Amino acid sequence: MELRHLRYFLAVADELNFRRAAERLGIAQPPLSSQIHDLERELGVTLFRRVPKGAELTEAGAAFLAEVPVVFERVDRAVRMAQRGGRGEVGQLRVGYTGSTSFNEIVPNALRAFRRAYPEVELALDELNSAHLLDRLIHQRLDAVFFRPGKELPTNVNVLSLPPENMMVVIPVEHRLAGASVVQLEDLREENMIMFSKALGSGLYGEVIEACRGAGFEPRVGQVATQITSIANLVAVELGVSIVPAAMANAGFAGVRYLPIKGIAPIARIALATRLDDRSTITKNFTSFVKVAQLSGIEAP
Repeated sequence: MELRHLRYFLAVADELNFRRAAERLGIAQPPLSSQIHDLERELGVTLFRRVPKGAELTEAGAAFLAEVPVVFERVDRAVRMAQRGGRGEVGQLRVGYTGSTSFNEIVPNALRAFRRAYPEVELALDELNSAHLLDRLIHQRLDAVFFRPGKELPTNVNVLSLPPENMMVVIPVEHRLAGASVVQLEDLREENMIMFSKALGSGLYGEVIEACRGAGFEPRVGQVATQITSIANLVAVELGVSIVPAAMANAGFAGVRYLPIKGIAPIARIALATRLDDRSTITKNFTSFVKVAQLSGIEAP
């Protein structure tokens, strides 16, 4: 049974006349009658009775007529869903991010704008460190990830480099430098440094270590944070000072101050990675929103 058989049946059922139905369909009457007979033979029932004025539905035909329109409704819905899927309007997008990238305005702005534009795309978010994010991306457990790259970008994924962030010194509010408007890295020479684990972000870790060495000293690591978002709390209880991406100052942690760095200063790189073999329209659409967000610095339209 093909859809054309059902269309022919509906035309005859509507006109109750084979000649008029054939004219409506733009075919000759004999082929129409032949197609209806083929349908009846396949179903094993008679759908129409010939009457002087044309045709009428049999009991089987009436029962069939009650169900056939539903078939076309479902076919039409399937066509619309396929077209929407082709435009990336339905489906799922799995986005990963590191704890520190979530403070960068590009990330929430792109996610918010994408969700508003494609409300029927299921958005699943996952927070991990950069190494684990890239591993999940490569193994198709994530579709796009915001991560902290080192100076050497990975070559096994597509990488969209986003504007790097300045990094700032975070100190307790009662610290000897709390009254300063800016600091130099040399001012931290004798300080206990609270560092994030290298496993959390080797790119950030390397930037801080290299910048301190460039300022002429080896940072004295007194505490290692398991999560970069916990650094401010460790600083607030005066376990040491730290250097974090400037966007983290927007979190508004109590008991700490963020100071810009004068002179030699590390930067926090950020990038969006997607799979090389990903041909998904949804991923492509999301990447476009990230590009708009990074260019405008405001929410994508």
